[in-house]
Amino acid sequence: MDRGLSIREVYRAVAEFADSGRSFAVATVLRAEGSTPQKAGAKAAIEANGKIWGTIGGGSVEAEAQRRAIEACRTRQPVVFDFFLEGGRAADAEPICGGMMRVLIDPTAAKDRAAYGQAAEALRLRKRGVLITTVRAHAGVEEFVVPPSGGEPARAGTTNKAPAEAGTANMEVKVQWLAEEELRAEIGFPDANAVRACLVRETPQAFVGDPQPSGARIEVLVEPIVPWPLLLIAGGGHVGQALARQAVLIGFDVVVVDDRPEFTDPALFPEGVTTRCGDIAKEIAGSPIAADTHVVIVTRGHRNDAEALAACIHKPAAYIGMIGSRRKVALMRGHFIETGLATEEELNRVFAPIGLDIGAVTVPEIATSIAAQLIAVRRKNQAKV
Repeated sequence: MDRGLSIREVYRAVAEFADSGRSFAVATVLRAEGSTPQKAGAKAAIEANGKIWGTIGGGSVEAEAQRRAIEACRTRQPVVFDFFLEGGRAADAEPICGGMMRVLIDPTAAKDRAAYGQAAEALRLRKRGVLITTVRAHAGVEEFVVPPSGGEPARAGTTNKAPAEAGTANMEVKVQWLAEEELRAEIGFPDANAVRACLVRETPQAFVGDPQPSGARIEVLVEPIVPWPLLLIAGGGHVGQALARQAVLIGFDVVVVDDRPEFTDPALFPEGVTTRCGDIAKEIAGSPIAADTHVVIVTRGHRNDAEALAACIHKPAAYIGMIGSRRKVALMRGHFIETGLATEEELNRVFAPIGLDIGAVTVPEIATSIAAQLIAVRRKNQAKV
């Protein structure tokens, strides 16, 4: 079991499983209402033996998805089920979050290998687009409900209906990839405007079509594929290394620059981290710093810090943070203003001293305080004022 996979790695796993010919299903959260462990778009690949790659929330809902995936791999029949997280008592084993998750189990995902592979490649190349999952259920197909566990209904983990014998002829699943530039033309249901709006909001959304006279119905999940924000770390020393490890876990593409070869050795960093050795200021100045770029300056000395700051202070970065004492920061600020290197307004954007004030002392604690600040800026828009 590997629940620590990023969504990019799940897409890649789906493509690899399809290429290898092994039996597997993809579990996708189509919709989530109320308090749930994962939201729409959460995804995992589940092998025929139940081994899971990625996560749709853990606990009972994931166990139910694994159980159904094993059966779906045997029958080759997609299935959709609603899982209610409404256990009655905190002491019980049933989930008590209070929400509902609608989950698709698709054992036919190998046919959509190209779409998953294109989504993974787009993320690697830092390109945007959407992954569209269309579930078309024809008349006569049954769905399953895992009901609340309180009162008369069956406890979580059982169903209130017998398993349906609906095959792929009664439920069809199609997954397609559309690059951002392809969203100008009409694409059917939902229309291009609705799909573009999902990409702009960077939020997955489920759409349900009008009932058809034949009894057929259609559900569509639009998943924006948006590259991880970029974290540019100036300084590959102990803090830079510790921060790189944490940043990968919280969803950043990471680039580390240093002028010392021994501190840009790829072996010091997690897989996927890019390292560049060269003059730090020149490396930063030559880097594409956009609105989704976060810059952390943790070099080995104040001179390198100042040069690194000067190289990025005028760029439209989402975050610029610099390590150092309050005295160092004050002296550097005065120097930048006096020499015209930066305006007071530009310097006000800089988080310095860097990191949330959690009393950090050790290197891992300092890295944690910086990572927490990056999350606050990214998720809560806590910009420097």
